[in-house]
Amino acid sequence: MKTFKPLLLSLCCAAIASIALARADGGAKTPPASPAKAQIPLLWKVSDADNAVYLLGSFHLLKPDDYPLSKDIDTAFDDAKTVVFEVEPASLGAPETAEKFRQAAGYADGRTLSQVLPKATLERLQKLLAVSGGSVAQVEQVEPWAVNLSLILGMTQAMGFRQDQGLDANLMQRAAAAQKTVAGLETVDDQIGALDAMPMDEQVSSLDELLQDPQETLGEMLEMHDWWKRGDIKNLDQKLRVEMQQKTPVSYRMINVQRNDQWVPKIEQRLAEPGTDNTLVVVGAMHLLGKDGLVDKLRAKGYAVERICTACK
Repeated sequence: MKTFKPLLLSLCCAAIASIALARADGGAKTPPASPAKAQIPLLWKVSDADNAVYLLGSFHLLKPDDYPLSKDIDTAFDDAKTVVFEVEPASLGAPETAEKFRQAAGYADGRTLSQVLPKATLERLQKLLAVSGGSVAQVEQVEPWAVNLSLILGMTQAMGFRQDQGLDANLMQRAAAAQKTVAGLETVDDQIGALDAMPMDEQVSSLDELLQDPQETLGEMLEMHDWWKRGDIKNLDQKLRVEMQQKTPVSYRMINVQRNDQWVPKIEQRLAEPGTDNTLVVVGAMHLLGKDGLVDKLRAKGYAVERICTACK
């Protein structure tokens, strides 16, 4: 599994919505629509004496035929007074968000992409960009992490996956329509800063991995989407989270572990509030998986944690 693919299960729309740097479809074609399958959500309920927080693992880019959602998600949404996302929804559409992303994606030391990429990687990138009429010259001022993420998004969107159909976007719209209170676990600056802090050697190796076989990325995206729809925790954890941890350990710590550690106290604060004003927390699915995930971290603190899955019974 390509090491940057898990970012589609880790990053909110703050970064995704801001990317318009380098696009290539890698030969992707939108597959024909298949009959809708019953969704098994990545949904847990964390409870204390009087309050509950639902943790929902999101897929940030989906297709129209991924809807309707599981009734379990609908029930959790209806039960929640507040819906919390990675980033507060209003800040996603702010004019300055795209500019912040562009600034973070540039080189602070004056280098260029051609200077940081090995010759073979640079040649592969030029070949891929040329398919859609682009060139390396268009992204010379862009760091590898931003080129990588932009390429992946271009490929997946060419396959029919859309940000405005993502689970976050859907629930943001529903929360606004239902006049629910919404909030964020972090700011746009927090999220973009985590991306920009990834070490250069891991950025380069991840981009080169993608460029060696772009077609493989297309198959992996379909696989990842299928695992998410089936609620396949084992494959999502082993093929995404664990592989990212092994291949790019510093990036994994910044993107997943550190952010989870910062979010846990904010979730606990929701539980500590008196009354029964339950909360739905919607984050990228990778943030819920494994020993570094929010589910295990909150369980270890003594909260009652149960998976909500009617279809599993």
